[in-house]
Amino acid sequence: MDFLEVIEKRHSVRKYADRPVEKELLDAIVRVAQTAPSSRNSKSSAFMIIEDKDTLEALAAMRDSGSGLIAGAPAAIVVLGDESKTDLWVDNCAISATFIQLAVTAMDLVSCWVHCNTRPRRKDEPDGAKADEYVSGLLGLKDGLHPYCVVAIGYPQMEE
Repeated sequence: MDFLEVIEKRHSVRKYADRPVEKELLDAIVRVAQTAPSSRNSKSSAFMIIEDKDTLEALAAMRDSGSGLIAGAPAAIVVLGDESKTDLWVDNCAISATFIQLAVTAMDLVSCWVHCNTRPRRKDEPDGAKADEYVSGLLGLKDGLHPYCVVAIGYPQMEE
């Protein structure tokens, strides 16, 4: 598939086939994300591959709206930003997450980006607990490493 076909084919998918994504593909996706451009080549993005069903279900609970689809995915990649490397880690994470979604599409997989950076956990409590703080605690992240988004990944669910 050439690049323009990947761009045209990429779209958000929220339902996945009950089939694991091969570890080799997930590793290849992360390798692609690591090639994403970053401010002053700071390489401030980091990635966590999540395949454990319980952890995926816990990630799905980060927000009361828009994150539930993660529980149905066989895998997800958490995109993290390291603020010690640059103040532009948010921008770098967005670019990295885009590379992830394009790589996923090129591999005939599907994905959906779920934002968590500074997002409220509850829609009716915009100034309440934040999804990124929940994800940081869940994953035991060190200070200075911030979750930006979770990209759910899987094979497309076939129409019956």
